[in-house]
Amino acid sequence: MLVIILIAILVPFWLSLVATFFVRSWAIRTGFVDHPMGHKNHDSPTAQGGGIAVFLAMCGPILAGTLIAWWLRDSTPPAWLPSLVKTHIAGIASKLPTILAILGGAAVLHVVGLIDDRRPLGPWPKFFAQFAVAGFIAGPVGIRAAEALPAPISIAVTILWIVLITNAFNFLDNMDGLSAGVAAIAAAVFAVAAARAGQVFVPVMAWVLVGTLIGFLRFNFSPATIFMGDAGSLVIGYFMAVLTILVTFYDPSQNLTPFGVLMPIVVLAVPLYDVASVVIRRIRVGESPLRGDRRHFSHRLVKRGMTPRGAVLTIYLATAATALPAIVLPSVDWLGAILLLVQCLCVVTMIAILEHVTPGSKNGG
Repeated sequence: MLVIILIAILVPFWLSLVATFFVRSWAIRTGFVDHPMGHKNHDSPTAQGGGIAVFLAMCGPILAGTLIAWWLRDSTPPAWLPSLVKTHIAGIASKLPTILAILGGAAVLHVVGLIDDRRPLGPWPKFFAQFAVAGFIAGPVGIRAAEALPAPISIAVTILWIVLITNAFNFLDNMDGLSAGVAAIAAAVFAVAAARAGQVFVPVMAWVLVGTLIGFLRFNFSPATIFMGDAGSLVIGYFMAVLTILVTFYDPSQNLTPFGVLMPIVVLAVPLYDVASVVIRRIRVGESPLRGDRRHFSHRLVKRGMTPRGAVLTIYLATAATALPAIVLPSVDWLGAILLLVQCLCVVTMIAILEHVTPGSKNGG
């Protein structure tokens, strides 16, 4: 399995690295750059189009691997293939229609995001695309959360979850390397959780995302020389949402307890906190919750004296603090689940308290 994981990480890593380098050169040459204005946080024009590299490096290997399995499904596998892959070739090949549907949804959001990066569309066309893709995935494709519920409720929950997580990572793309880094941490945790549940293809998909994002971070971490834009953040958020649905968190035959279904909320606690806090703050001041500004978690940390890089690293650590313990959530009893949830709540509450400390204030004499 280690060999498969390394391949799943390294191939998209190098693809992402090379693709980002060429996309950045193309963007600069053609004038596809993001100029600092309004709520933008950068100081000089920066190349756009990083989402193209992310999309290609992530979707390319997943599609190629599935097509190869489909091609080999009725023949003798090559001797050099790992035995684990040989065992699951037929199963991987059978997932081709589902993979095509998932990647098709990613392609739609990528194109919509790319258009928005070129010429802002406003929030409603993007919301329409997100709901349409989520409805397709939850409806005809049949990828659903909360499957124990009646189908209409399960479909509705799935649609709302996909749209929420898609926007969470879109919101999080407000500082160099932030959305990509948080997604890489969360995807790695979901990969481990899926492997612990005995899955093979789902953890490989998650590791592909990790490799893609690490390669992109070479150019996107502060100070960034290229941005992913909505063409990247919408795809990453969508892919993360679909991953959380595909991972098996509860399976009595695998000794996985029902508490595992809470794992996505715990792992993604920091992005969800950012969305909730930003929306509440915007509504409080009478502004549209969909309008961009500098009220995000990262911006608030910078206002309290951190450097942008320090704020991003702090959010990485906060994400790891909630996500890493969540790996064992599907295998603990009710007491362990409560302790893990309380720990997550403590981390988020600590963040909220520190955020509301006025810079320069003193406590007592």
